[in-house]
Amino acid sequence: MPVARTRSGAGVPATDEAGVLARLGIRREQDLALHLPIRYEDETRITPIGAARPGQTAQVQGRVARHEVLTRPRRALTVELRDDSGAIALRFLHFYGSQLRQFATGNRVRAFGEVRGGLFGLEMVHPRYRLVGEHEPLPDALTPVYPTVSGLGQARLRSIIRRALGALDWCETVPSDVLGRLGLPEAAEALRAIHLPSPATPADALHERATAAWRRVIFDELLAQQLSLKRARAARARHAAPVLADRTRVQRLLAALPFRLTGAQQRAWHEIGTELAAAQPMNRLLQGDVGSGKTVIAALAAAQAIGSGWQAALMAPTEILAEQHLRKIGPWLERVGARIAWLSGSSKESDKREVRARVAAGDVDLLIGTHALIEDRVAFARLGLAIVDEQHRFGVVQRLSLRGKLEAAAALLPHQLMMSATPIPRTLAMSYYADLDVSVIDELPPGRRPVRTRLVSEARRDEVIARVRAAASTGRQVYWVCPLIEESEALDLQTAIDTHAALAVELAPLHVGLVHGRLPAADKQAVMAAFAGGSVQVLVATTVIEVGVDVPNATLMVVEHAERFGLAQLHQLRGRVGRGTGESVCVLMYRAPLSAAARERLKTMYETADGFEIARRDLMQRGPGEFLGARQSGEALLRFADLERDGDLLEAAREVAERLLREHPGQADEHLRRWFGGREEFLRA
Repeated sequence: MPVARTRSGAGVPATDEAGVLARLGIRREQDLALHLPIRYEDETRITPIGAARPGQTAQVQGRVARHEVLTRPRRALTVELRDDSGAIALRFLHFYGSQLRQFATGNRVRAFGEVRGGLFGLEMVHPRYRLVGEHEPLPDALTPVYPTVSGLGQARLRSIIRRALGALDWCETVPSDVLGRLGLPEAAEALRAIHLPSPATPADALHERATAAWRRVIFDELLAQQLSLKRARAARARHAAPVLADRTRVQRLLAALPFRLTGAQQRAWHEIGTELAAAQPMNRLLQGDVGSGKTVIAALAAAQAIGSGWQAALMAPTEILAEQHLRKIGPWLERVGARIAWLSGSSKESDKREVRARVAAGDVDLLIGTHALIEDRVAFARLGLAIVDEQHRFGVVQRLSLRGKLEAAAALLPHQLMMSATPIPRTLAMSYYADLDVSVIDELPPGRRPVRTRLVSEARRDEVIARVRAAASTGRQVYWVCPLIEESEALDLQTAIDTHAALAVELAPLHVGLVHGRLPAADKQAVMAAFAGGSVQVLVATTVIEVGVDVPNATLMVVEHAERFGLAQLHQLRGRVGRGTGESVCVLMYRAPLSAAARERLKTMYETADGFEIARRDLMQRGPGEFLGARQSGEALLRFADLERDGDLLEAAREVAERLLREHPGQADEHLRRWFGGREEFLRA
């Protein structure tokens, strides 16, 4: 196991203990120093027993007056501890014979724990305790409590970390003038103040990570993130990319479209088209609210690549979304002579082999599909552009696989365009997307009408059914989204089947369709085609319709148990209606009572349709890890920084990262080694 060297030559503990530490992400001495407390306990003072109060966490000290093992109502060891002010019972439901000797009458014991009011006075259940001498000194710092796993107790972990702190030669990586300007201490001093804070440190400041020491650690984490992303951008700029400069097919496609681009679409296309024509690889995020028209920009980018003699690939996270692209982009590009192919996991093996052979031979201009595009057996003859839709919905390992395939595809690095209908808040764009250029489509196409949102209690389900029937009777169509059951995909499926069966009876003679993730691809396609064609009036669905479904005649959506969905999902679902010129409504049906978080989510959906505002509130509620889909990676994104709270430090970290890379590249390397080791690629996924 690689370890950081220290002045004493010590490393991370060996053998079994190293394995336990590895489960905490601790593999080097630096990792020990950066394994920071989640809270603190104050063992620097003794509370007289008589002054202790129920509900208080306190440290008491006294002599053992007596102890006994009780057998009823359950076996327990009870120790009576006394000082000059009173007595308290220490109760142990699990104990060993050796403890009976420790609690011999007259022994002096120091105990720390929560004080409770028992039947016979004050008590502590399973307190932390130790035998002490007559004049045993108290600690001079608060006691840290660390995240840990089974097999590694707090006492042992504290000992390992304290030893590492004493031995590690933690050199400074940030210029002193920066520290002075920001009012931050040196790194080694900050770490000691966090691991072993003075009792005088305000508890609130420690808890809120607002002390100067905590702000230094947060700044260092943000600086490491910025260094990594800026270095990735610089490395990519050193690669060559195919020059995709032929606009002939682009002009033909623009002339064939039945609409004009909005001003925002024109701005985004100018940025993307210009970069495609350059010899450096584009790495751009195209973001825009639901229905803003990102798909046509993707089609134009593909047309420019194909017209320049190169292939393009478009990857989407679900078959429904990928099929939607095939139906929408396919006809557009076929009009300008492009050869389109489709590849998904559910395709027949014989079809997959045929498509892979055509792609490898250069007989396919645009390959559309799901993650099947990044399988090892898929090889492009001349891949010039990769388009990834809803990229944050892919797992980190999938995103890394795609990047690896692109980088290994040829001496020239393909251009990459990522698209997201989940707008990225500014602080997130400054941090996690700092290695990307961002284009924003911030206006909707003309004729699109806002969707009205209604919050309705489940108790009024009959009224909702009547509204669905009324909408269908006027020739409109309806989505009915089934509740999300996080614990089980099988339960999601069964709920959808049951809901479909019930609505088919309640809404007869309307034709009610059903679509879900487990449906065979051909059946799914048939149901969606029937809904798009109008022969299915009501479509019961799971969240597979969250993105990519475009049926302008659908003007009503009902989301059952809306309190179970996240803000981003609700916003995406609501975007499935309001795609035509008719007035559209989204009914969020909830079951009372609502939790505070669920109430806040539904309130947000009712108050605003602005995707950027919804994204900002979503980030505040969930944090960046879940917002970005990063839970799938198993890697924490930012362990200590909070993008809302620490925006000033993020701004400073961006500036300092540029300076370090320009003036002190060695210090930048050391800073990155300290924070990431070999795990930088997860940050950039």
